[in-house]
Amino acid sequence: MRYLHTMVRVTDLDAALDFYVNKFGLVETRRMESEKGRFTLVFLAAPDDAATVKEQGSRGRPTLELTYNWDPEVYTGGRNFGHLAYEVDDIYATCDKLMKAGITINRPPRDGNMAFVRSPDNISIEILQKGEPKPPAEPWLSMPNTGAW
Repeated sequence: MRYLHTMVRVTDLDAALDFYVNKFGLVETRRMESEKGRFTLVFLAAPDDAATVKEQGSRGRPTLELTYNWDPEVYTGGRNFGHLAYEVDDIYATCDKLMKAGITINRPPRDGNMAFVRSPDNISIEILQKGEPKPPAEPWLSMPNTGAW
């Protein structure tokens, strides 16, 4: 298992970038805009990690993911904090182990690539398949979402 990124939602992307990049010293490594989803993602890395992230992609070193939703939203109850993300060797084996331990898979890995669970304190944790996604398989393929993730 390897720690990947932390996501936080921001209400003013320019102000957030001014803080994290200009004042705190992180480096922007990647930006993605989704017209359909109406959001912008900006990935930032510590200066010592930035070259590796740019070379190997966002999974090269730990990053901070800023999520800016284009439609105004007031974040309450920790909604501005999105999730922790971890990469695993086998997403199906990991989810199976978690289920057997009594953990609810809130968003099953139907795509063989991504799943979400929650900690006892309700922190959302994203689990990502290392490398290429696994072929879709049961029971994950037909398993519905449970609760919020």
